[in-house]
Amino acid sequence: MKENISKAVISRLPRYYRYLSDLIEENVDHISSGDLAKRMHVTASQIRQDLNNFGGFGQQGYGYNISYLHGEIGKLLGIDRQNKVIIIGAGHLGQALANYQNFSKRGFLVKALFDIDSRVIGTVIRGAKVYDLKELEHFLRQNEVDIAALTLPRDQATEVATRLVASGVRAIWNFAHTDLQLGEDVLIENVHLSESLMQLSYRMLAAREGSGENRKEMRKKAGTAHAKRGADFGL
Repeated sequence: MKENISKAVISRLPRYYRYLSDLIEENVDHISSGDLAKRMHVTASQIRQDLNNFGGFGQQGYGYNISYLHGEIGKLLGIDRQNKVIIIGAGHLGQALANYQNFSKRGFLVKALFDIDSRVIGTVIRGAKVYDLKELEHFLRQNEVDIAALTLPRDQATEVATRLVASGVRAIWNFAHTDLQLGEDVLIENVHLSESLMQLSYRMLAAREGSGENRKEMRKKAGTAHAKRGADFGL
C-alpha cells in the first residue's frame, strides 16, 4: 500500500465507501465519475484523481463497477478483515460506541470495555464485558487488540494511552479532550466532537448574519424604489 497518500485523500475514502454501499443497496451495477460526483456534491475530476492514487479502478465508456470498487476501497480501509477493538471508558459515549451496530458490519469487533466505576464493571454491553481498568495489562497479555478507543476524561488520557502503548497497542482512537502525542510508531486519530459542533455553530451564525444583511439590503432597495416612484408621481 502506498504511504505517501495525502490525509485529504484518505479522509475521503470512507465517504466513497459509504456512497458505494448505498448504491449497492439500490442494486446499481456501475456508475460514471460524473454521476457519482453529482451524488457526492464534488467534482468528477476529484474522484478520478483520488482513485488514481490507488490504480484508478474505472473503465473508459463504462465507469466504475460499484461492487468491485466498494470491495477495493474496503481493502484500502482495512475493513475486509476483522479489527479487534477495546474501549477505555464505559460512560455514555463508550457505551454508545459499543452499541453501534455498523462497527461490526465494517469489521470492527468490540472485544471489551474498561472503567473504574463499580456500577458498570462486570456488565455486558452488546456482547462485550466491562472490566476493571486495573485488569487492562492482563487482558492485553491474553488478547490481541488492534485498536483502543479512549472515551475518558482528558486528565486520564495520557496515562492510559501510555499503558496501552507499553502493552503493544499501536492504534488509538482518541475521544478525550486532548491531542495525544505518543511517538511516531503509534497511530492516533484525535476526535473532538465539540469542535465539529462549533464549526456548525459558526456556519449557522454566518448564515444568519448573511440573511440579515440581505434583508437590510432588500429593505434599502425597496425604500429607494418607493421614494423614486413617489418622485415620479410628484409626491
